[in-house]
Amino acid sequence: MLTIANYESQVQEVKRMINEHMVELLHLQFVDIEGTLKQVTVTVEQLEDAIEGRIMFDGSSVIGFSPIHKSDLYLQPDLNTFAILPWSVEANYSEARFLCSVTNPDGTLYEGDTRNILKKTVERASKQGYTIFAGPELEFFLFQRDTDGRITNKTHDEAGYAEPSPNDLGEPVRLEIYRALKAIGFTIETTHHERAIGQHEINFKFADVLEAADNATTYKWVVKTIAKKFGLHASFMPKPISGVNGSGMHVNLSFFKEGQNAFYDAYDDLQLSETAYQFIAGLMQNVKNFTAITNPLVNSYKRLVPGYEAPCYIAWSASNRSALIRIPAKRGNATRVELRCPDPSANPYLAFAIIASSGLDGVEKGLIPVDSINDDIFHMSKEDRMDRGIEELPGSLEASIEAFENGDIGLHVLGDHVFKEYVALKKAEWNHYRTVVHSWELEQYQAKF
Repeated sequence: MLTIANYESQVQEVKRMINEHMVELLHLQFVDIEGTLKQVTVTVEQLEDAIEGRIMFDGSSVIGFSPIHKSDLYLQPDLNTFAILPWSVEANYSEARFLCSVTNPDGTLYEGDTRNILKKTVERASKQGYTIFAGPELEFFLFQRDTDGRITNKTHDEAGYAEPSPNDLGEPVRLEIYRALKAIGFTIETTHHERAIGQHEINFKFADVLEAADNATTYKWVVKTIAKKFGLHASFMPKPISGVNGSGMHVNLSFFKEGQNAFYDAYDDLQLSETAYQFIAGLMQNVKNFTAITNPLVNSYKRLVPGYEAPCYIAWSASNRSALIRIPAKRGNATRVELRCPDPSANPYLAFAIIASSGLDGVEKGLIPVDSINDDIFHMSKEDRMDRGIEELPGSLEASIEAFENGDIGLHVLGDHVFKEYVALKKAEWNHYRTVVHSWELEQYQAKF
């Protein structure tokens, strides 16, 4: 990925890399409302048209996009996201990609593109003098495929947290993923086996929030692509296996102002600034109303239960991992607020936009958070939690969508088009789940009744 600031210099660098690597195909990538990656592929001879945003696609065929009578949309590549695809490189041939924003025929940003929604959040923060930085941590499972290539429910290994080989069979896969991500331009910080069998995590360096969402989208694509080369399936499903930890996407956020971390105050007891406390209060106030975005699936709420390290109680702490919001130990410019409920099935653009906007609400309104909770919330009784004013997150997608629809933050951040499309999509998903007869029901009831 490019780091050159000047547009003309970026164009020249793109052309240089295309010539050097003998690129023949360019993939113009974007996401639908759920964050699923899409792409339109053109030949390198169409580079100028691509860079100028003149490549059209049918928006009516993309979930949450245009009606059929307004279907013509265009792709505007972000030159910063240009990358040679390392698995495509052969002698005298390779392919490359751009991540794109979606535009209307008149060149304006399309309101249904979730990347554009995050851009608006960035602009809102910028008007207050803030730059938003984000560092997501996405966990995933590796599952075996059968001889026909179909996905099974058998994990690739049965190792535990931070186990090395020979128990951790995922080491070679993670190594190849690391190499691919590095070739694309990622800075990888840690990689290890996670707590559940077959579960893994590869962490990459934080970035400004738009780049971080681009990175999260690219990361999921790369992980799945490399896993398939090993005959495996990488799943970012929040809870694919009963009785073990699910997969989270902890989101670390910080605001910078004039090059300094606005969340840091050396003289505070916790070394947190007033801005940080206000940001935490904004998250606490809005979180019930945005879990439909950060935890978007029926399956998401099977992860958000006590006993599996996933937070389901609304509280914050400077150290407590059972709290919804945690402040990692590092301070100075590394000071950040970690929200622990999101999962990796979320659309990163929408998730980061609504989390950052919720925190920004707290800053703009001067909100004050409740006292932190430093005790283990998972082992408190219901009465203890009630006495201390600790509320719970919504317990199902149905409850989450109801809170999202009735709250203010969703419409405010997403805009009318995406808000309505998203609510309709998730209501349909819940209704489909509600009316399907599941295997558990057959196991429990078919013989008995």
